Amino acid sequence: MAPARPEAYSGRRSLDQMPEDTVTDLHAFIAGLPKAELHVHHVGSASPRIVAELAARHPDSAVPSDPEAVADYFTFTDFAHFIQVYLSVVDLIRTPEDVRLLTFEIARDMARQNVRYAELTVTPFSSTRRGIDERAFMEAIEDARKAAEAEFGVVLRWCFDIPGEAGLEAAEETLRLALDLRPEGLVSFGLGGPEIGVPRAQFKPYFDRAIEAGLHSVPHAGETTGPETVWEALRALRAERIGHGISSAEDPELLRYLAEHRIPLEVCPTSNVATRAVSEIGLHPLKKLVDAGVLVTINSDDPPMFGTDLNSEYDVAARLLGLDERGVAELAKNAVEASFLDQAGKDRIAAEIDAWTESWLAQG
Repeated sequence: MAPARPEAYSGRRSLDQMPEDTVTDLHAFIAGLPKAELHVHHVGSASPRIVAELAARHPDSAVPSDPEAVADYFTFTDFAHFIQVYLSVVDLIRTPEDVRLLTFEIARDMARQNVRYAELTVTPFSSTRRGIDERAFMEAIEDARKAAEAEFGVVLRWCFDIPGEAGLEAAEETLRLALDLRPEGLVSFGLGGPEIGVPRAQFKPYFDRAIEAGLHSVPHAGETTGPETVWEALRALRAERIGHGISSAEDPELLRYLAEHRIPLEVCPTSNVATRAVSEIGLHPLKKLVDAGVLVTINSDDPPMFGTDLNSEYDVAARLLGLDERGVAELAKNAVEASFLDQAGKDRIAAEIDAWTESWLAQG
């Protein structure tokens, strides 16, 4: 699929300029729209409901066991505080049963948003180094994946990512877990964590081996650092998609390269503001990326922790791009096309998007 260019989006106008009932209708359209998500983190997807249940299992934790209190607990003062809270949730995941609960309940929450397919970024190193048996960990995520598909119709796939701040030891261990214990749902190999002070190129040998083993390369780059980090991910890590990549908007040559080679960006607007990568949502470079012909997908990153979900991110994108229903539907199809789902699966979800759109418009 060619990058979605601005002329492909019909009826471009700001939601602020639309009548209130039109905006409400678009919210409802998005809520029912079949969707795929490509950039969403495993632990970061734990809703207050899930976190409260995990905290009740482990009462020695400082994390509240009441969902409303957890929602308040997810109010961050700055990025360092976010990391502190995030790690406190990681520490709640202590057993294979916790892993299964987390994974299955994430799928339940996705199904409520009409997510049909998701590539969930999993950091197994964070769990195995805390004492969860590695084989039991793999069995837990796979059991949850299969059960979720059977019960909710949500297809899950895994991206195993390196926590970059943990260095080459974590890279070696993540690669070993990916290749030696390779679960059926694993499709890609990633790199997360802070970008500043963590050069992408040092991880080249690990990405080379992952790619040779048939995994796709999907590192984070260009969120809190400049376009040079995106170039490094492309050249050293042979990235097929870029996690975030929003600083690409600062480099015309990089924009042309991404558009020409159809390399998708996994854009997470609310997350970018929450982490201060973008100072305010009105200054987000999403429109500049789209206007340059770059294939962008819309994602939620760590949704409950940032007070958002995928439906809300589509609302934000529609506002930034001035999209009507057909434009939003095309944006949703970008994620389907950029996914690592098989072609039959892509065709099925794309057909569902078209059917929903035509049915909605026929009623209007």
